[in-house]
Amino acid sequence: MQDVLDFLLHLDQYLAGFAEAYGLWVYGLLFLIIFAETGFVVTPFLPGDTLIFVAGALSGSGHLDWFATTSVIFVAAILGNTVNYEIGRAIGPRVFRSRWRWLNRKHLDEAHRFFLAHGGKTVVIARFLPIIRTFVPFVAGVGQMPRWQYFSYTVLGAFLWVAILFAAGYYFGNIAFVRNHLTLIVLAAVIVSLIPAVGMALRNYFKRKPEVSTND
Repeated sequence: MQDVLDFLLHLDQYLAGFAEAYGLWVYGLLFLIIFAETGFVVTPFLPGDTLIFVAGALSGSGHLDWFATTSVIFVAAILGNTVNYEIGRAIGPRVFRSRWRWLNRKHLDEAHRFFLAHGGKTVVIARFLPIIRTFVPFVAGVGQMPRWQYFSYTVLGAFLWVAILFAAGYYFGNIAFVRNHLTLIVLAAVIVSLIPAVGMALRNYFKRKPEVSTND
């Protein structure tokens, strides 16, 4: 865990060093991290937002080619979410047919109705929410969100996510103040980006609490 935290907080140093040592292989590293962070529900801890910001900053300073960087990240983000969706679509129904009481057909039907009504904006907004963006594609697949609809919104979400964060890093990442305080900025960005998820979890917790006390 300490190594992961160190990698996250000093991502600019690690990525710049990797680019200098291995050249074009850095684009493969970018692809793998973004693909894994968006493609597998077991790797939500990978630094998607900060990686794109730092990649933008390194492109602005000439360490990386901006077109190659954005293209690789954009493709990885789309493929990752697509794989995640297909996994959910393939194994989701079987998981919900299991005998576990909290995994039943009712939950699957509710997920299906939710994504029919709100799936598009959920897929787009989730791109900007760490951890949540890793699970939304899987749930969309479980809920049988139509492929064409999911793919359209995941492409839109990936474009906005990559464009906004990369541009922010490209134009502001090499400002002296930002560069000298990048560790604190990255840490603050991670905390701020998690606020919506924490707020949602707390709201759901307090919503359920009265129901539990009533049943008792």
